[in-house]
Amino acid sequence: MCLAIPARLVELREDERAVVNLGGIRKDVSIELVPEAQVGDYVIVHVGHAIGMIDPEEAERTLALFGEMAEAAAADGASA
Repeated sequence: MCLAIPARLVELREDERAVVNLGGIRKDVSIELVPEAQVGDYVIVHVGHAIGMIDPEEAERTLALFGEMAEAAAADGASA
């Protein structure tokens, strides 16, 4: 199974590289597959590569769901 997550592009770099924000963590990724991406756009990131663009509202909904899952897992671990 593969997991790709939405991330907000915060900085463009040379050689088809960019920096994205992944929940407060800044990560350098390749944007070779989405050369049209601009600062402020949301991209789907998989293994260090932006593999597609995503609508901002959908990205926010997905990130909120990931947050809820993390909270539930933390609560479950606290009760174990």
